[in-house]
Amino acid sequence: MPYIECLRVFTRVVELGSITSGGRDLRLTPAVASKRIKELEARLGVRLFNRTTRSIIPTEVGQLFYQEAKNVLASLDTAEAVVANYSDRPRGVIRVTAPLGVGRRIIAPLVPEFVAEYPETEVQMRLSDRAVDLMSERMDVAFFVGVPKESNLKLRQIAEVARVLVAAPDYIAKHGAPTGPQDLLKNHNCLLLRYPRSPEYFWQLQTDTGLRKLDVTGKFDADDSDVLTDWALAGHGIANKPRFDVATHLARGDLVEVMADTPPAPSLFGCLYPHRKLQDPKTRAFVDFMTERSQTRLGL
Repeated sequence: MPYIECLRVFTRVVELGSITSGGRDLRLTPAVASKRIKELEARLGVRLFNRTTRSIIPTEVGQLFYQEAKNVLASLDTAEAVVANYSDRPRGVIRVTAPLGVGRRIIAPLVPEFVAEYPETEVQMRLSDRAVDLMSERMDVAFFVGVPKESNLKLRQIAEVARVLVAAPDYIAKHGAPTGPQDLLKNHNCLLLRYPRSPEYFWQLQTDTGLRKLDVTGKFDADDSDVLTDWALAGHGIANKPRFDVATHLARGDLVEVMADTPPAPSLFGCLYPHRKLQDPKTRAFVDFMTERSQTRLGL
C-alpha cells in the first residue's frame, strides 16, 4: 500500500526530524524515504517540508496534515488489530524497547524463540538505558527495570529483581571494602547511571531500620549500564547492578559483592504498553510469552 507507506514515512520524518532517521526507523533507505515524501507531496499538491542543507521542517500545512495523518494511521492500526482478533493469529511487526542489560541478556535471546512459534510476526528491538516515550516513538512494548513514571499506559509486572553492589577484587585490595553507608559515601567511588531526566541520582539500601536513600557521588557516570560494569571490572569503583546482569562475573570472581548485609533495594522488572495494543494478538502473545520465559531465565 504505497499511500499508507507514504503516510508512515511522512509522520516518522516529522517526529524524528530527518528523512534519513525516518526512513531508517521504517527499515527504508534514505532514497526510498525521500521518494515517498515526494510522492505524497505530488499527490496532495502542496509542499509538506521546508528543506535546507541542515534541516527539514514541516510547513504550516505539513503540521496540519501530520496531525490528521497520525489519526488515520492510529485508526488503521486499531482496525487491523480488531480484525486480527477474529483470526487469533499473531502477525505483523512488533516494535520493542528495553534497557541495554535486560534487552541483551533477557529479551533478545527469547526473540528468535517467539518468532519461531509465531512465524508471521517480526520483532524490531531498540535498546537504550534512556527513557523512551512509547507514544511519540510508536513502540508497542517497553520493558523496564525500576519504577516507571505515572502514565496512562498499562503495566505488566514480571518479577522483582534483586540488586547488588559489586566491585573488582583489585579495587577492594586497593581501597578496602566499604564497611557501611557512611564509608561508602565518604571513601569510595560510586559508578553512576545518569542521563538527562534520569531517576537514578541516588541509591536505596536495605538497612535494619528500613530503606535508606544515599546521595552517592563518583568521578564517573554514563548513560549505558554496561559501561558501568566495564568500569567496575577494571577496578575503577563500585556499581549498583541487577544481580542477573553481573551473575556471570560474580560466579567467575571477576566481581565480588560488597555490603551484602545492606544490599540495594530490589527493582521491579516489567513492561508497559498502550491499552489499545493489547487488542492486537501479536502484542498480547508477545507480552505473555516474554513474561513467562523471562521469569524462567531469571530462575523464578
